[in-house]
This record gives sequence, C-alpha cells and structure tokens, in this order.
Amino acid sequence: MENKKVLLGMSGGVDSSVAALLLKQNGYEVIGTTLELFTGSSCCNVNTYLDAKNVCNSIGIPHFTFNYKEEFKKYVIDDFINCYANCTTPNPCIECNKHMKFGVMLEKAKEMGCNYIATGHYAKTEYSEKYGKWVLKKSNAGKKDQSYVLWNIPQELIEHVIFPLSDFEEKEQIREIARKNNLKVANKPDSEDICFIPDGNYKKFLETNSNLKPKKGNIVNSKGEILGKHLGLYNYTIGQRKGLGISNKVPLFVLGFNKQKNELIVGEEKELYKTELEVKDINLLLFDKIEDWLEVEVKTRYSAKQAKAKIIQQGNNIKVKFKDPQRAITPGQSAVFYIDDIVVGGGKIMM
Repeated sequence: MENKKVLLGMSGGVDSSVAALLLKQNGYEVIGTTLELFTGSSCCNVNTYLDAKNVCNSIGIPHFTFNYKEEFKKYVIDDFINCYANCTTPNPCIECNKHMKFGVMLEKAKEMGCNYIATGHYAKTEYSEKYGKWVLKKSNAGKKDQSYVLWNIPQELIEHVIFPLSDFEEKEQIREIARKNNLKVANKPDSEDICFIPDGNYKKFLETNSNLKPKKGNIVNSKGEILGKHLGLYNYTIGQRKGLGISNKVPLFVLGFNKQKNELIVGEEKELYKTELEVKDINLLLFDKIEDWLEVEVKTRYSAKQAKAKIIQQGNNIKVKFKDPQRAITPGQSAVFYIDDIVVGGGKIMM
C-alpha cells in the first residue's frame, strides 16, 4: 500500500493552512510543521506557531515545531550578508527553500517516515511522458507563480514534493476555501517582505548584524570620471536611480561596483542593457547536461518577464545569450530557465 504520509511546512498563513486541508481531503496522512528560523521574523514568532497549531487542531492533524535557527543563520542569513559584502544582490527565499524547506525539513520528513513533503507554494510537480521523468512546472497562478524560487530543489526529490495549491488561479479562491472551512487565518494578510527583515530596512539589518558599516567612496561613470560620493556599496543595487545624490543632464543608474577601489559605477539607462550572462551554482532539473545550445525562456528575477534565449553548459557554469537585450541583470540573483511551463533549471548570475 502506498505511503501517503506527508510533512507539510506551515507558516501560519492562509496558503499553507489551506494546503493542509486539501491534503487531508485527498486522503493524505498530514503532519504539520513550523520551523523556528529567526526570532522576530514575520514567519517565526509566537503568533505564527499558534496560528499553524490552531489550524492543525481544527482540521484534526498533528503539528510540531522544530528549532533550526542555527542552520537558518548559516545557510540564509550569513549568505545574505556575504552577498552584500561582495557587491551582489541575494534572494534569501531561494536559499531558504534549498537548505531549509527542502533540506532540513526533508531530513525531518524521512525521520518521521513520510514519503512526501509539501508546502503552500504556487508551483506544480507531475510526471512528464514527454521527458520520461518527474518535472517541476509553473502553477496556474500567473503572476503569483513561485516556480522561480524553487529551481534548486534536488531533481530526485521532485516526485516526493506536493504543491496542493498548484491549480488555483487566484488568491481569493484560497481565502474562500479557508472561510468555508472556518479557518481563522482566512483573512490574514500576505507577508511580502524578507521574513527576517519585517520592517523592510535591509540596510539597518546589515549594519546591526554584520561588520558592514557606511564607508564612503567615489561614484564614477564608465570612463572612471568622479561624479560624487556614495555611502557604502551595500546601499545600492544595479538599476537603482533614486538616492544617488548626484545631478546630471540625463538620469543616471547604478551599473555596477568596483569593490577593490570602493567605487560605485553609474551610467545612462542604455548602458544597463546586456545580451549575455553566465550563471554558476547550477541545478539542472530537466536534463543531466546541456551540451548543445538549447532554446529556452529565462527569468532573471522573480518579478521579471521571461525572455527568449539560448543556453549552453560550459564546465560547471551555463552561458546565456538573449534574443533581445535585458535590463539591469543583477549578479547574485537567479536566472531560471523554462521550456513552456517546465523548469529546466537555474543558477546564480555571476559578476
């Protein structure tokens, strides 16, 4: 008989709460879990645990809380700080998914005898006859689709991951299910910020939790001409226009950084466009290797539109050539590759 035991990651929000309900209704033996990750974060406080536990009690499933603050600091917070220290822009949700939800939570699931793990992400897993394997796909949620932040799930894990919300198109449908089933979190607002920086002030977080402190340096154009002073390189990101504190005939944008010289490089908007990039730390889900140029669509940040490109593997990295120039490609962000609605894989954009 199939093992239908599933460990569900719960944040106390409406998505994971409805995921629990749907799994139970579909005959799974559901265990809810909330990971303690960072004191004072939006997904790690007393209300979070209580909301998740209350939902589990109301639908009749067990709930456990596990402390993974040490691992979260090591894999997510230290990476976040390290990226800014090295002039790249991190995506902590991607690191959290890799190391926490599909890392330590997976180990916990095995310990508890679960054959599946589940989350309230808007994504889809299914067996593809065309490719002869389990694949990660976009959900039906359009702009809310979260497959972008899941590209580094281990390929062999895909058939053991369930996303119960994969077929919903609107968040209101999820809230309606919660209301009909008297879940108290039905109208709980979404958390949009980085969970461990609930006030959104990442600069203050960096200065409080690391040795990154304001260190003035020159703002230069691409010819090296000095245009002004910056307040510390970690305060800026590629494509930024506001807050540069310099006046110019045409608007200027952040193009990049020279860490050695502590210089912020700025230029006109047309200089922000590039036709190529390279990614490292790759994870391929659809193929074992990409030996010939492969036509795909690429997303270079969560909110970006997909762009047509071709990719090829070169050693441990992947080279990307876009059909049309792309704006503000940002090192440290992820480039995720798609064929139709299937995730081919992804990697971290290099300097």
